[in-house]
Amino acid sequence: MPLHVPPAPAPALRSVLTALGSPTAVREARPPSLLAAQGPATPELPLPVHVLDRITPEGVSATRLTGWRFLIRCGDRAVAAAETMLTPDGWAFSHFFEGPYIASTERALRQAETMTQPYQPRLLSLPSLYMLTLWLHGDCTADAAAGHPAATDLLVPLAPAPPGIPAHRPHLVSDLLPVLTHRVTPTRLLRSPA
Repeated sequence: MPLHVPPAPAPALRSVLTALGSPTAVREARPPSLLAAQGPATPELPLPVHVLDRITPEGVSATRLTGWRFLIRCGDRAVAAAETMLTPDGWAFSHFFEGPYIASTERALRQAETMTQPYQPRLLSLPSLYMLTLWLHGDCTADAAAGHPAATDLLVPLAPAPPGIPAHRPHLVSDLLPVLTHRVTPTRLLRSPA
């Protein structure tokens, strides 16, 4: 069953195309994989990036949209990614990057394509665990910029995953998030000296 990839906001895509087309439009140096790429670089597979700042004991927490990530393809493979962010003036290019999450995202998307149920793909970051997952949302018509993981959605941890959590193995949200609550150490408040 094909994935229902949501369309990225047009200004987000334009900002990535501008950054790809003009080396002077980007302050930071391009990653080596993008500099060494042969042929034209094209942004593909826009995925909304959501952040889960806290996990409650019940395993349910709201997410917030932080940007859109595009895989940058040269030829037959993705060589880098571009991320955009929402600013007071609208969507803007943030940065290019490379690393293991590029290939891991591609692999997880290929796996998801073979599933029988249709999904809307998103990325879900869990900063407290240094974890990134492919979030397969069951409502393909939902606004990709809003919402939180439903109990029946799937989370596919991307490699490198935290120790003890296998990468590329789909987990129901209702099964994985409660387990993750035990991994997050609550921050203790510092007391002022008496």
